Amino acid sequence: MTGPGAGAGPEVAVTGIGLVTPGGTGREATWSRVVEGRPTAARDPELAGLRVDFACRVGDYDPGRAVPGGRPWQYDRHCQFALTAAGEAVADAGLDPDGWDGERVAVVVGTAFGGTTTQLAQHRTYLERGSALVSPLLVPMFLPNMAAGQVAIRLKARGPVLSTSTACASGATALGVAWDLVRSGACDIAVAGAADAAVHPLWVSGFDRMGALSRRTGEPGAASRPFDAGRDGFVMGEGAGVLVLERADRARARGRPGYALIAGYGASADAHHAVAPDPSGRGIELATRRALAAAGATPAEVAHINAHGTSTPLNDAAEAALITGRFPHRPSVTSAKGVLGHLLGAAGAVEAALTVLSLARETVPPVANLDSPGPGIDLDTVTKAARTQRILLALSNSFGFGGHNAVLAFRSAV
Repeated sequence: MTGPGAGAGPEVAVTGIGLVTPGGTGREATWSRVVEGRPTAARDPELAGLRVDFACRVGDYDPGRAVPGGRPWQYDRHCQFALTAAGEAVADAGLDPDGWDGERVAVVVGTAFGGTTTQLAQHRTYLERGSALVSPLLVPMFLPNMAAGQVAIRLKARGPVLSTSTACASGATALGVAWDLVRSGACDIAVAGAADAAVHPLWVSGFDRMGALSRRTGEPGAASRPFDAGRDGFVMGEGAGVLVLERADRARARGRPGYALIAGYGASADAHHAVAPDPSGRGIELATRRALAAAGATPAEVAHINAHGTSTPLNDAAEAALITGRFPHRPSVTSAKGVLGHLLGAAGAVEAALTVLSLARETVPPVANLDSPGPGIDLDTVTKAARTQRILLALSNSFGFGGHNAVLAFRSAV
């Protein structure tokens, strides 16, 4: 539920966080890099010769070490990320899949692209070497539901297992769906998030041809610059974010109050254009209003917003206008995309995790590369260095092609 009155139901706590991002493998590595405000974009050998030849990759990732259970070769890269992040999140929550009631555990993992890089590689094998050499694992490696399915298999979760695909809002949508599942009583625990690993010459070319990517090839590290006057597009990235959501009363009973509470979720559609946001911001405003209504909160209570902040001219302008109009008291605003790039379907889950950590650690990371706000952008953006801030209520915004809008509201757990 995402409308007025949707706040009924038990409180839901975030008790575990797992991250795999260009900032590092693991929650603490990513958090440290984002708080430092040091960009990860760099030239990518796989993109050599393209007009846009840089991206934000997950570096120093060893699937043999990072994927639980071994045999990482049977999974597409995005699924490897999801399994790694889910394993970290469950361990962080202090839960043991060997000891829980799997029938009361749900899994919701979103993705925008799924295993398309495996699909492309196997298509090349088919064309060049014939059908007899196509991998028998092709189908389970590229199906978009398989990250959720494989996480459920690994965690022995037998509750609802779902996959969400709302483009770059997929991760936030997954968390919203999982929140509803816990509150409805369909499960006691939900392992939820998203993963994508689609840095590939074909997809980079497609985004570049539509004018969505930054072409600042001379200085990749400065290319992703949310809300800056010099922004010219986003930088593609990859990664995964997984959170453990749990009935708060159960979590407290076992001594785990959690990092924060998910207080509300709102979803809407722009119904405007396939890839351009509605400049009026009506869809964003509706999702925001629904998230606040579900949380039983007013706009004035919002102290911090983790913006979608893609570094594209149209998105940043529309989002900034919404924030300025809806929140005149000027809550602090940040965006991790200056550091991590745009993690596509995983972005919403990773940014929700960072929002939760901001509440728990009373720290707001800076927006990297924001030197001079663009015309008409008047926000209290955190820049140059992290800001210490006590936050009681925060929002995390995610928007996607197709006009998908998803807003999550988080409250302090203390």
